[in-house]
Amino acid sequence: MNRASGRFSDGKLRQRIGIAFTVGGFLIFLLGAEPDLFGLDRSPVTGLVQIFVFLIGLASMCIGGYLSIASLWNGYPKSIAADIGLRLVSTGYVIAVGSGMADVFGFGSHHIPHLAIFGPWQEIGVLIGEIVIAVGFALMIPYRLPHSSN
Repeated sequence: MNRASGRFSDGKLRQRIGIAFTVGGFLIFLLGAEPDLFGLDRSPVTGLVQIFVFLIGLASMCIGGYLSIASLWNGYPKSIAADIGLRLVSTGYVIAVGSGMADVFGFGSHHIPHLAIFGPWQEIGVLIGEIVIAVGFALMIPYRLPHSSN
């Protein structure tokens, strides 16, 4: 907190908002991926609504993670690795959406109007997307060398 005004600094506020988005997104992600944790499981398969819900949760986690990590740069110019990391986060999310919604887009194994389920190939695709997102976030972290005292 800023002692003079009694308010949070801009960087701390962005970190808190980012963490709130990330935690909220994680809860939404869990609701879609494992509705049984909330007592809401009604189907033996992971259906279209569940896929959509966990992809919304993943999007919220990506936005929250970006807000949190971007606030760590604290006004310093971002490195090329951080820019590449942001693009990898976005690309990973596109991979996850493309894989998760493959049946809706028409290139999955269970075409609409039949029952769209989350199959093993879609699981692998979403997992690859999540790995790309994690690599992107790792690249976005501001690694600074300690300043010399000369």
